[in-house]
Amino acid sequence: MLDTTINDQVTEFLDAFGTALENGDIDAAVDMFETDCYWRDLVSFTWNIRTMEGKDQVRDMLSAQLSATQPTGWRIADGEVASEDGGITTAWISFETGIARGYGLVRLREGRIWTLLTSMVELKGHEEPLGYERPLGAKHGAGKGRMTWAEEIEKERTELGYTKQPYTVIIGGGQGGIALGARLRQLGVPTIIVEKNERPGDSWRNRYKSLCLHDPVWYDHLPYLPFPSNWPVFAPKDKIGDWLEMYTKIMELNYWTRSTVQSASFDEATQEWTVKVDRDGEAVTLKPKQLVFATGMSGKANMPDLLGMDTFKGDQHHSSKHPGPDGYAGKKAVVVGSNNSAHDICAALWEADVDVTMVQRSTTHIVRSEPLMEIGLGDLYSERAVEAGMTTNKADLIFASLPYKILHEFQIPVYDKIKEVDAEFYAGLEKAGFQLDWGADNSGLFMKYLRRGSGYYIDVGASQLVIDGKIKLAHGQVTEVVEDGLVLDDGTKLEADMIVYATGYGSMNGWVAGIIDQETADKVGKVWGLGSDTPKDPGPWEGEQRNMWKPTQQTALWFHGGNLHQSRHYSQFLSLQLKARMEGLDGPVYGLQESYHLGR
Repeated sequence: MLDTTINDQVTEFLDAFGTALENGDIDAAVDMFETDCYWRDLVSFTWNIRTMEGKDQVRDMLSAQLSATQPTGWRIADGEVASEDGGITTAWISFETGIARGYGLVRLREGRIWTLLTSMVELKGHEEPLGYERPLGAKHGAGKGRMTWAEEIEKERTELGYTKQPYTVIIGGGQGGIALGARLRQLGVPTIIVEKNERPGDSWRNRYKSLCLHDPVWYDHLPYLPFPSNWPVFAPKDKIGDWLEMYTKIMELNYWTRSTVQSASFDEATQEWTVKVDRDGEAVTLKPKQLVFATGMSGKANMPDLLGMDTFKGDQHHSSKHPGPDGYAGKKAVVVGSNNSAHDICAALWEADVDVTMVQRSTTHIVRSEPLMEIGLGDLYSERAVEAGMTTNKADLIFASLPYKILHEFQIPVYDKIKEVDAEFYAGLEKAGFQLDWGADNSGLFMKYLRRGSGYYIDVGASQLVIDGKIKLAHGQVTEVVEDGLVLDDGTKLEADMIVYATGYGSMNGWVAGIIDQETADKVGKVWGLGSDTPKDPGPWEGEQRNMWKPTQQTALWFHGGNLHQSRHYSQFLSLQLKARMEGLDGPVYGLQESYHLGR
């Protein structure tokens, strides 16, 4: 028989918390939080993605938002049981606001809220047609002139963008644009995805041929349609490309291939965008109310401008344009950079009998795939997690419930353990001359990703080639390119028939500058990063990803993307914000992010 004592205590707490909120007694509600508390809200209270840190910020948010939010019905979620471990009581919760239903996770410490996650699940009256509410599909009965399913889809695709305007245009048809497009379609938001490539999935197919996902399958599901149980743990790029193409068809997305956005401008008077598109040679003007950049978290490729590049007699290109090793056997290659792409490319070149040298310009964090999957992700995203009853949605929310301000404290022990388990591996890298780091505060890969989106490699084999000297190492900055190679700042010359610049990417607002204008790009500011004041993530502290999945300083302009996990998880909250605006249901935005960095 279950001990219901903890459940009863949490229920009593939630009843009191809910009563305080319903009565507008902000002092009583705030008093139910610990001094060092964190309330992370995904749209439900703030119409933003925002973390309130400490009681003063909680008070400020409730003072601004409570009357408009009208929260009620705080309770332990159906089918869930509160738990206690190490003095922390944890419970899945559900609640409602005036216009939406919410779900979340609360952690209580000494009878008060330590961390609270609240997320919007659905808008009342605008629920997704799922489960019992799924469409019938068939049209029973008879009627003259009825259209078939295929004819209705074709009619929609013929009209949308021409005789009927989309409410939302998404620029970029990779995993981010596709995931968001699927969510919006289920919510009945007319949407067009504009993609420059020939086919959906080409953003993966067109990369170097050895590319595979470094994240495991349990972490990478798309909305509504998880990968089958026989899907590889690490999917090859072409397999992902085919899956994305199939997904766009099954989810019936309005997906314009061979199309590029030439320009976009926003009319403050009409609150409408004018988006000019070259659709496979046809000029089309779209008039959406909302514009989403889903052009990839990394933005435009950082191609260096080096002295003498025009004199090089071999091939040179950014890693995003690298065709693979074919045709380079017996030749010399230099790869400038030492993160994921650099390692992958170097390994593939060595396998193709290319003499390859990696130029390490700064320290790199490396973690082998196996311990990362087991120690770093295994409790949430793994086969054993699934067997233990973990769902993708719960895993996403558990991860989301850990405030960024203290997330590094949970990550440090993970990487301390990895460092211990793989001591011999790291000793071998250091002996080979590879310059390692563990992040600014020894918090490892995830914090580096969240703070700067670079500076790491998930080892799937290239590191052993470095240890064995099969991938050669050089260190320093490139000062000059000469006709047969390049020169480093210590005077070392590296001969090369090919140079690959694995030199990363700029901020996403670089796309805004090119498509809208520089003024709007500067108004929005840098995209990505937490403001941690660590390398490549300048302060001040933001507490959330800059400009991602939430309102920006430019009305009706949004950014969406990240890895497959983030594209899946945050597409829910961005789609609900867009749907609410279409229906006139959105509330006041709390804590609209200020712009401190141009991000050029």
